[in-house]
Amino acid sequence: MIRSANIYKVSGTGLRALPFTLALFLIGCSGSVDPLFVKDQDAFKEAVKNARPGDVITLANGTWKDFEILFTGKGEDGKPIRLTAETKGQVILSGQSNLRLSGEYLEVSGLVFKDGYTPSKEVISFRQNKENLAYNSRVTETVIDNYNQPERYEVDFWVMMYGKNNRFDHNHLVGKRNKGVTMAVRMDTEKSRENNHRIDHNYFGPRPILGSNGGETLRIGTSHYSRSDSLTSVENNYFDRCDGELEIISSKSGKNKILNNTFFESRGTLTMRHGNNTLVEGNVFFGNDVDHTGGIRVINAGQTVRNNYMQGLKGTRFGGALVVMNGVPNGPINRYDPVVGAVIENNSLINSDNVQLGAGSDEERSAPPSESRFESNLIFNEDGRDVFTVYDDMSGIDFKNNVLGSMDVPDFTNGFSRQNLEMSLADNGLIYPKLDRQEGASRDLSVTTKDMVGVSWYPKAEPIVPFQSGKTITVDSDEGMLFSAVSRAKPGDIIQMRPGDYVVSKFLKLDKPLSFKAEGDVNISFERSTLFEIIDGGSLQLIGLNISGKDAPDYKGNSVIRTSPYAMLQNYRLEVVDSTFSDLDVNQSFNVISAAKGTFADNILIKNSSFATVSGAVLKLDSETDDYGIYNAEYLTIETSNFKNIEGALVDYYRGGRDESTFGPHFNMTGSSLENIGHGKRNQSAASIYLHGVQVTNISGNVFKESKPFQITHTVSEPKTKIFKNKFINTAAPRVVELNSGLPPTAMISDNEGLSR
Repeated sequence: MIRSANIYKVSGTGLRALPFTLALFLIGCSGSVDPLFVKDQDAFKEAVKNARPGDVITLANGTWKDFEILFTGKGEDGKPIRLTAETKGQVILSGQSNLRLSGEYLEVSGLVFKDGYTPSKEVISFRQNKENLAYNSRVTETVIDNYNQPERYEVDFWVMMYGKNNRFDHNHLVGKRNKGVTMAVRMDTEKSRENNHRIDHNYFGPRPILGSNGGETLRIGTSHYSRSDSLTSVENNYFDRCDGELEIISSKSGKNKILNNTFFESRGTLTMRHGNNTLVEGNVFFGNDVDHTGGIRVINAGQTVRNNYMQGLKGTRFGGALVVMNGVPNGPINRYDPVVGAVIENNSLINSDNVQLGAGSDEERSAPPSESRFESNLIFNEDGRDVFTVYDDMSGIDFKNNVLGSMDVPDFTNGFSRQNLEMSLADNGLIYPKLDRQEGASRDLSVTTKDMVGVSWYPKAEPIVPFQSGKTITVDSDEGMLFSAVSRAKPGDIIQMRPGDYVVSKFLKLDKPLSFKAEGDVNISFERSTLFEIIDGGSLQLIGLNISGKDAPDYKGNSVIRTSPYAMLQNYRLEVVDSTFSDLDVNQSFNVISAAKGTFADNILIKNSSFATVSGAVLKLDSETDDYGIYNAEYLTIETSNFKNIEGALVDYYRGGRDESTFGPHFNMTGSSLENIGHGKRNQSAASIYLHGVQVTNISGNVFKESKPFQITHTVSEPKTKIFKNKFINTAAPRVVELNSGLPPTAMISDNEGLSR
């Protein structure tokens, strides 16, 4: 039966209704006619205006630039109004585009957002405005790929759910680089509470380290409405290297269900930050021994953590494999409510490092867990190491029938037994005892895999191009050859430099990962204020080069390597291996490496290299001075390198503020020698090494000679600082300050030679 409705044909001039008999004739001639096929924005608006329940509006293949889609209407149960692509994946929303849904029974599918950013605060929003929300609506098989604001710390959100009974499923979200939650459920009006949203089978692809608070992948609610219920279900999603910040999922509302999701090498935890009576069940965490990979963090009342599997998790403190927090008695709504009535049962922790109980205990967070059960859990580590850290009285948790494999029972409870377990890999990819047991995760636990989620027609590409993964371009010292090679190189290429003296007269700007490798004795000098400038998309590896500042201009503040002076969305990597740097003193404050505000390095490595005669610092990583918990680099590693006659600090490394949402910065220096470091009159820190707010520090096996002492300032949480087996010659002892805690210095300083006691 053909319903009595207009059938629409769209041309470049718009939309017109055809007579019904003519429409039937056209259908008979062509076999089928899509009644709402649109090729421009005006035609789309007209189609939406006339759409009825059951209609399908189809966007023509191609790139739709600066298209702010407002999709409104009232479909019916079983007869939604649908918006889709002519071919899924071939309708590209670029430039300043976004999507808003408002009404009832609407469905969107097949779109791709890339090559731009939203002009509003949301890419996809389940509302038109505060008054007009979406209900019983769905977004499925849609992609958002690196669709970021130009400024790193400009906040936006990729998906925001409002209204009730909406579904977000089988979507692909990858590469959120600017500040702001990737996806959130909002509850700021009654119309969006107790919403029964469903978020399922989505691919939450790699989100790089933000280096700041505001990098969650999924948030449900906010602290302001956290004592209301959301009733949101998050199930069968895949979180792939979601590293934005400490909280991967932040549940800030009540009665949510977080079920059967997989977390792959994701730094952080599934956190029940606010709200009560949430169920966390059937989730699988694969850390693969990656730094800071965590599991589940329990806060508030009535939480149930059941039948979850955690393997190879290396997180500590708030980011551990299983963390039960202390709370604030009668605290404000935005603080940590005490854990009351939690049930933690039948979970498996395999080769994972840390179970933290009473975490965060301090003068404010003084309420330990109460009226809770920790029962029938299985904890196994191949090396038998102890995994428990207990910060407070745990008598409020009833520990019962828990099994430890190859490790001693803890002394704070008798609720664990040690048993020798033989483990094996099951068909579902998880490790279980060979003999069936009732403790731990169930053997029929179904693991959500990467191929089960997202869309089939869009690749799940690797986010980073490795160094030396491309072709080799060989150059010599002829004028312009090096610059030309950089211009034509592709990501991952190696620029092989033949022996010779290279004088570089132009900036070498890198917008892709490149390696510069010496083939023999390669000497480089440069005539501009910097040699290498890393801009968005760029990373740099230097191997075997000799770099001199002798030809640099007589200016203040030169650098050998610097980042873009403007904010960069993409994190970069920098490696300096087997290289030498000298004569960097043509004027004051000549730095080797300088990072600008709004730029962020995943990793900086200096190995087997030498630096001499520098009027500034070797590593200037102190531009984020607003004390917002932001910093310039996650990992800084110095190995077996030599530094001599450096007027500034070897390292200026700064992270200010008291925010606890990040894991870094990290500093590691081993096997290196420092002589005459930090004595320059412009060295404001008066230190050979200045570390402010660095959370993980290891300084070992180094020699400090005739140098200023190094200064370490602890600012947040539980910093881990180890200074051991170093030799100090005519160099004062390190200075360690606890800026906010008021406690004695917590640094571990031991087995050093030449320090007075």
